Amino acid sequence: MSSGESALDLAARRLEQAVHVLEQRLAQRLKSAGETVGGLFDQDRANLAAELDEARARERELEAAGAEASAALGRAILEIRAALNGAAQSSSHSGAEH
Repeated sequence: MSSGESALDLAARRLEQAVHVLEQRLAQRLKSAGETVGGLFDQDRANLAAELDEARARERELEAAGAEASAALGRAILEIRAALNGAAQSSSHSGAEH
């Protein structure tokens, strides 16, 4: 019986070793897969950050262009009012002289 037990013990040890090797390989694969996914996440995050920076820069450009347009419109309104007031005063002076 001792030879049967030693064969059984030997088989159990071989099975334990095989399971241990399998667990190590699985752990390595999971770690590798996690690093890949983490790397992809980091890359996506970096891309999104770059796109956000570009969008913010574009927003600042558009705000500056809007401010310039608003100022130009304000000047144009003042010039038109001045021209209309000048024309009204001119015609009232012309009418008073006649």
